[in-house]
Formats: sequence, C-alpha cells, structure tokens
Amino acid sequence: MTAQRTDPFRWTFADGASPNAPHVASMTWRDGLFTHWPVDPDELRPHVPDPLTLETRDGRAWLSVLPFVLSNVGLRGTPSITRLAFPELNVRTYVRYRGDPGLFFFSIDLDSSLVATTIGRTTRLPVYDATMRVGATEGDHVAFASERRRTDGDTPTRFAATYRPDGEVRTAEPDTLEHWLTARRRFYAPTASGVLAGEIAHDPWPLQPADVTIHENTMLEANGLPNPTGDPIVHYADELSMTGSIPRRLRT
Repeated sequence: MTAQRTDPFRWTFADGASPNAPHVASMTWRDGLFTHWPVDPDELRPHVPDPLTLETRDGRAWLSVLPFVLSNVGLRGTPSITRLAFPELNVRTYVRYRGDPGLFFFSIDLDSSLVATTIGRTTRLPVYDATMRVGATEGDHVAFASERRRTDGDTPTRFAATYRPDGEVRTAEPDTLEHWLTARRRFYAPTASGVLAGEIAHDPWPLQPADVTIHENTMLEANGLPNPTGDPIVHYADELSMTGSIPRRLRT
C-alpha cells in the first residue's frame, strides 16, 4: 500500500481502499522491532471480534509483538517544547473489514499514563499504562523491558528483549510475506455503535535483519491468545517519520 500526500493534512492510498482522512498528528518511530509468529487461524479467530475478518497468509494467521519508541509526538505544526516521547509495545494481528486490509490491536502498552488515558478515550483502543525501560547494552543492542502496571488476571504482563540490526537496510518487495506483515496503514476498532478506523502514513519501512534475544514474553498469554511455538520472524526498523489521522467511524 503506497501513501501519497494530497495536501498538508491529508493522505490517500494508491490501492483505493482508504478514504481521505485528516492527518493532524506527527511523530517519529525509533529503535523498533517487529516480531511475528504464525498461529493456527482456528485458534486465533475466536479472539477477533465481529465484524472483522481474520486475515491469513498461506493458511496461517499471524500474531505480532512490536516494541519501539515514539519521539516528537504531537499535533502537526506545534513547537517542539509541546512534543512528547515514550516507549510503546503493541500486540496485534491482521484483519479485513469489508475487504480492506488493516490491523486489530489486542493491546497497546504505553509508558505514559496521560497518553494512555487520552488515546484509550479517543480511539476505543485497548491501551494500558506500563512501566518501560529502554537503553543500550555494551554490544550496541537495544534493551527494551515493559511491565503493565495493572493486570486483569494472575499473569504478569511483561516483555523484555535485547535486539540490534544485523544486516543491510532494505524495503520489503510487494507480494512478499515481509511486505504483508509490515505494510499496514490502518487499524480497526469495533465498538457497540460501529467500527472506528485510524490511519498512519509514512515512507516504506527501512527494514533490517535483526539479532534478537527475547528474555521474557507474557504478552500473548496475558491477552488470552494462543502461544506459538518456534522462533519468530524478526525485523529491525531504525527511524521513520509518520503522520496519524483522527479515528473516524466507518459507515455500515
């Protein structure tokens, strides 16, 4: 999906799937990691609410956990003194709504109670307040650790990993699994009164192979999701500027 700028606050998508939406926020992604696990779609499908359709690739559904840092977060055109920076941790899968591809978030953990409360109220996304630490190791790995401050069950909601790029920067080729897993510009959030959709826009991801050690990961279990076996497919993405739209209710 290729995004094209039509005016300073609007983007359209070349596949025609996304209507115009004002992009009033801007931010910069930094030090991010994509981790993707294949899972049995029959095990994951009950966790995806109607009216979304779980999307599969080669007969498999996919779960993703993404740790990263957002910097320079704020309304477009506002001064740097008003901007925020915080780590974030997403758990998501791949869905379609009325045939259009997008993401469904099982959880979004933020190291900012103010931002978590604001985003949760305005987007209806499952946003949680977490204690997070991001630093660097002696081997130039990113050290990312997160623990949710409040849990709904007996399982602590934690993720800890060290990772670094381990290869040349490239962009994913269309029709590849790598592209299918990363080139998503929309999320869907079903509510009692309809489906909310939000969009982001940015240049293609600067993906690199990654050297990753996951020290702890209870994010899937804490969300009641199936636990995959085997190692994930991983990609590192260093830095990318992006804009975000106001979430809007789609017509039914």
